[in-house]
Amino acid sequence: MSRISARLRALTHSRTARWAGRVAAVTGAVMLLLTAPAAAYADTGVPVLAVNSLPVVIANLQSWLIGILAAVATLFLVLAGVYWATAGGDPAQVDKAKGALKNALVGYGLAVLAPVLLQVVRGIVGG
Repeated sequence: MSRISARLRALTHSRTARWAGRVAAVTGAVMLLLTAPAAAYADTGVPVLAVNSLPVVIANLQSWLIGILAAVATLFLVLAGVYWATAGGDPAQVDKAKGALKNALVGYGLAVLAPVLLQVVRGIVGG
């Protein structure tokens, strides 16, 4: 009897058992979410694929464009900081950091100018 309990104790304290427990917990949570009654949320009465007017489409495009430009500029800003911090006095690495910083500033500038550029597009297409 003591061999079985010792083996069971060793099994419950092993890395494999902890991993299996975590997998079982995540699987259970996913199954719980998937078994929610989705049919109750099926019909909202609002058409899903409604056609938007041109000003609404341009406003949505403006929001997406600003968000994407700001995200890419932030990525370049972080890369510039990492390059600069890890340069260690290497002039090539510092130049690489300065280039990434310039790219970040250009990205932020475009994100700020996106409403102006889309206003020009709106004027061209007649919206």
